[in-house]
Amino acid sequence: MGLSNIEELDAMHIDVLRELGNIGSGNAASSLASFMGKEINIDVPNVRILDFNEVADYIGGPEKIVMGLLVDTIEDLKGMILYIFDDDFVKSVVKVFFDKDFESFSELSEMEISAFNEIGNIMASSYVNAIGSMTGMKIDISTPSIAVDMAGAILSYPTAKFAEIGNKVLFIDDSFGIGSTLERVKSNMILVPEMDSLNNLFTRLGVM
Repeated sequence: MGLSNIEELDAMHIDVLRELGNIGSGNAASSLASFMGKEINIDVPNVRILDFNEVADYIGGPEKIVMGLLVDTIEDLKGMILYIFDDDFVKSVVKVFFDKDFESFSELSEMEISAFNEIGNIMASSYVNAIGSMTGMKIDISTPSIAVDMAGAILSYPTAKFAEIGNKVLFIDDSFGIGSTLERVKSNMILVPEMDSLNNLFTRLGVM
């Protein structure tokens, strides 16, 4: 019998998702390094199960201004991936990629917004490609949509769309080093799969 909601995931399921996250994040780091022309290293991601309220608090509170990048996953793994980039991540990317200082989200140019859109596309593609390679599942993603708003507002869309599977999401915390800087910056990935797809994934991996 399959899982009916994310809250039923046990330690073994989390370990599997952590390993998938590790492989996907490694692939993303390699792809981003090629795209940005800079060395990128990434720590082992931290995978948690959080409710939506905890997600907002974890990334700095519901009123914190962040950049959100949303993609839908389709084919064999249906659901949604939401990336949350805070100002530290954006500042680091703008400095490395455009050699300028980031002052505020409101001052980002169309070219800079486009670059973050591509970064989200690369990261999401790398993650689903890692899952596809390990499971044999056919997975594709939609064109990313991007928004700058308060964290609570950005989180409201997946909350409403996937309320039927429960109040929990998979929260993946990545820490990056970009270029020669020793300072680590974070991006947060929220994975909200449909339960039939998640059950299919675990079945393919022999976990169910």
